[in-house]
Amino acid sequence: MAEFDFDAAKQVIDGGIDEAKSFLDDPEKMDSLLTSVKAQVANLPTTVTGALTQIPTLAAMAKSYVTKEYPDVPVKTIASVVAALLYLVKGKDIIPDGVPLLGLVDDLAVVTAVIKLNEPEIEAYKSWKQAKDLGAGIL
Repeated sequence: MAEFDFDAAKQVIDGGIDEAKSFLDDPEKMDSLLTSVKAQVANLPTTVTGALTQIPTLAAMAKSYVTKEYPDVPVKTIASVVAALLYLVKGKDIIPDGVPLLGLVDDLAVVTAVIKLNEPEIEAYKSWKQAKDLGAGIL
């Protein structure tokens, strides 16, 4: 089996950028994708930790961008996030998810890569979201 490392994960993300951009101007397509992501996350084993636990944050960031609630992120960043989400739901994994123990390795690598490549922007989104949620609780 070929090694699936950061460079391979980055290639997957880069290869999905064009398709991902088509979702950025189409809220219906994005909603459909995010519904699929939510279902995929629900099927993850409860023992999953680390980067895969960040999938809901990535999905929320994409949704906030598309609804223009949080536009303060570079298009390349949000497109790479959407490309990673697309990889998770497309079912064209390099290592099929049904393979015990190894099935999530490529998914983990892709999510880890997108987080590593966009960490400052993701952290800024988390801070914005936390402040927004706190502000909403005050009213």
